[in-house]
Amino acid sequence: MSGSGARGNGHGPAAAPGVLPADTTEDVRARGARVAVLPVGSFEQHGPYLPLATDTLVACAVAREIAAAYPVVLLPPVTVSCSHEHASWPGTVSISAVTLHAVVSDIAASLRRSGVSALVVVNGHGGNYVLGNVVQEASARGERMALFPAAEDWETARERAGVVTSLLTDMHAGEIETSILLHAHPEFVRPGYEFADVTADDRRHLLTLGMSAYTESGVIGRPSLGSADKGRKLLASLAESFGPYLGLLTAVE
Repeated sequence: MSGSGARGNGHGPAAAPGVLPADTTEDVRARGARVAVLPVGSFEQHGPYLPLATDTLVACAVAREIAAAYPVVLLPPVTVSCSHEHASWPGTVSISAVTLHAVVSDIAASLRRSGVSALVVVNGHGGNYVLGNVVQEASARGERMALFPAAEDWETARERAGVVTSLLTDMHAGEIETSILLHAHPEFVRPGYEFADVTADDRRHLLTLGMSAYTESGVIGRPSLGSADKGRKLLASLAESFGPYLGLLTAVE
């Protein structure tokens, strides 16, 4: 992906080209897909070398990989979500869990009215705990919804990509996120990740104290181990793991 214009001209913030889907209504009609993919990210600090939109860019990269391999409707991302644990850092913006619940539920209802009967929420931010409740409640009502990737999908991807850091250690702005951005959006990875490793595996009071109790930089993980090749392999593995989700959601049609 070209980085042309990504950093702006010095008079304003950078913007990520290619994040929004460019389908027309006729494209969607011709594809005839009955499953939509909704990337949900966040707008929160990711240390001094990754952008605030990292989780959104990761969710979009996963969703694009899925859309390239399967007949789905690719939706634009939900960018602001539940990032309250990052409030100590400038630039972080959050909405309440109640609001995020309502937004995703409303999107699913709107899709059903237009003939798209199932929704997969591709979550790029671990703090969006409420998305699990959205899917549970929708499924209990007989609606078709799934949350992707599961921890097992990430673990498989980690192993296949040769990611050294465990999922426990690789909590935030670490090897996985750095690798995916080095592959999908290298123009947004600033110098410094090579020397930014921070480990804090015991985070039992995170919800009470926030991230600032465990890291000064905002990083928890080993970004120095990140690479574009690992990012490519992570996305390829996740796309493969998506197949059973699609099969499950379409089996009862």
